[in-house]
Amino acid sequence: MKKIITLALSLAAIAFITFSFSHKDVEEAEAVEEVKELVYNAYINGAFNELNADAMRKGFHEDFAIYSPKGEAISKYPIANWVDGVAKRKAGNYDPKDPKNKWDHKFAHVDVTGHAAQVKVELYNQDKHVYTDYLSLLKFDSGWRIVAKVYMQH
Repeated sequence: MKKIITLALSLAAIAFITFSFSHKDVEEAEAVEEVKELVYNAYINGAFNELNADAMRKGFHEDFAIYSPKGEAISKYPIANWVDGVAKRKAGNYDPKDPKNKWDHKFAHVDVTGHAAQVKVELYNQDKHVYTDYLSLLKFDSGWRIVAKVYMQH
């Protein structure tokens, strides 16, 4: 009888651990997909392919900035300036059918831990690798938002 109780408890523990890990894996996979969808809509299409300033405002946190080195200092380009530039460019002579306005992308890496995420995305224009971007995201009560970017222009 002791062996049956021990076996039953062991099987219950294994089932619990398996469920806990698989549930966690499902949550992480869902979070990765949410992050990728946000980056695709707000960044890839918002800032590049569709020049959709509204999508950018929705997906980027208002304190977002692009950070880049300037000598030993850090240059900071705020989201408001970037969104205004995207809106002006779209209102100008922007032709979405022009191949130079078509950007392809590759999610090289997406890492989510709880409410924080890091995305490495490669951007290509006319089959040429132009940028490698590192986007930092946080999950707020309202959902995921892009909060910072550093990049390498090739």
